[in-house]
Amino acid sequence: MTIIRDICETDAEDWRRLWAGYNDFYETTVPADVTEHTFRRLLDPASALMGRIAEADDRNGGFSISMLHESTWTKTPICYLEDLFVDPALRGGGLGLALIQDLIDLGRARGWSRIYWHTRTDNARARRLYDKFMPADDFVRYRLTL
Repeated sequence: MTIIRDICETDAEDWRRLWAGYNDFYETTVPADVTEHTFRRLLDPASALMGRIAEADDRNGGFSISMLHESTWTKTPICYLEDLFVDPALRGGGLGLALIQDLIDLGRARGWSRIYWHTRTDNARARRLYDKFMPADDFVRYRLTL
């Protein structure tokens, strides 16, 4: 059975393990103080970040991190799914699908206008999952680090 719920304090160790796996996948390193700051914001109801965890077989096996923001093109909030990760040992079992469906259900219930996300073009496995919801659009991302 899969349960999707808000991340809580008792998830700290599992979330950090999953977060490390996510960063390894993207071949990046996030400083420890930024990781800690991110986790604290996931627990803070006043933060724009929203963290959800996927439990399967009494084990935390994946997470999503999103944020709501306003838009000049809509009256209601837009959800940006920034991070999505499933433990490699549990992939193919529906956790990624459940995490995205969870956001869709939350968005419909809370009146969001849309959800969007991006991934690397060579992330074929994730793209097969994402294509179940809708095809990729034709936008190109530009990223300027300050």
